[in-house]
Amino acid sequence: MSNSSHLAHRIQALQPSAIRELLKHSKMPGVISLAGGIPSSELFDKEGLGIATQKVVAENFNDAFQYGLTEGNVELRQQLVELSQQRGITTTADQLLITSGSQQALDLLMRALVNPGDVFVVERPTYLATLQILSLNEANVKSVGSDEHGMIVDELAELLKTTRIKGVYVVPTFGNPSGTTLSASRREQLVKLAEEHHFVIVEDDPYGAISFTENREKTLLQVATERGSQENVVYTSTFSKILAPGLRVGWIVLPEWMKQKVAIIKQATDLHANSFTQSLVSAYLTLDRLNPQIELIREAYKKKCLSLSAYLQQELGEHISFNQPQGGMFLWASFRYEFDTTRWLQQTLEKGVVYVPGEFFFSDNADKKTLRFSYATATEEQLYDAVQRLKAAL
Repeated sequence: MSNSSHLAHRIQALQPSAIRELLKHSKMPGVISLAGGIPSSELFDKEGLGIATQKVVAENFNDAFQYGLTEGNVELRQQLVELSQQRGITTTADQLLITSGSQQALDLLMRALVNPGDVFVVERPTYLATLQILSLNEANVKSVGSDEHGMIVDELAELLKTTRIKGVYVVPTFGNPSGTTLSASRREQLVKLAEEHHFVIVEDDPYGAISFTENREKTLLQVATERGSQENVVYTSTFSKILAPGLRVGWIVLPEWMKQKVAIIKQATDLHANSFTQSLVSAYLTLDRLNPQIELIREAYKKKCLSLSAYLQQELGEHISFNQPQGGMFLWASFRYEFDTTRWLQQTLEKGVVYVPGEFFFSDNADKKTLRFSYATATEEQLYDAVQRLKAAL
């Protein structure tokens, strides 16, 4: 069986059984979910979104309920130029394309980039849905390791000595599922390799704004721009984690050579992203509430993360190890000894707690003793109870 066929088989087997059942069980009464990467709805800016909705209906009704441009709402794209600048990214409205969340952005990008058999590199572990998208596009997926400093770029350099690749997919800041951040030196190294070997870096940045410290690494696109090689990096982000996922508003910063192709695929897919929610986000951004909202999310998730970390260390420290997240929504853990977290899930479910087994985030060489916890949705009390239940399930 080929690599892509094997991956397709794994994902096909995974999606309907394990993940769907996991999500179903996580909504059962009495079950505490540390599984899905779902933002806390309690933190949504209900007042601000309400004001923005009224503003759209009162001032922009026709455009909000009419067909729009494939590239997206012009005003919103202009506002995203300013938001990008806050993240160290210099761009123009013409380089931006609005998508139905960053999930669609990844789908559009891989459809534009990947031909059957093309080699695309991911890290171990990586975002499950990206593996699915690459499989559907018949990519030949290769993987390199990661550690507490993110992707091990030296392994990529070794791979490039023997293999021609089309691109690299990476969540460099507070990654899903690892929660780790790619170090500054590795960012420089990765961008330099893209220049030398002429491949594309797809930089997925849904969590970068949710930092628990004031430290900020440069985006890969910023690093590339400073080196004069911005054409090698495609950047995508979303409002799903910092505003509300139900809006389904994400965006891509596209190099000139990709703009037309991605726009054509977008047009054929759904013509354009939802006009109303684009208008709503644009109206919200005029209220100057986004940065305070992000601060609220940062503080809330930081508190939850520290609590979960403390509980895990106290109750399960002899059994598992983990890196302390510095931002984002996930804590990645590993048993200190051989263990099958997929099998263990049945036992923890009986105790009323669920997580995501780590093996599902690997394209190959799956590490069965790993698992991903999300602390975003659970309350402080639920986090404590969840760890007690995990301990009881051992």
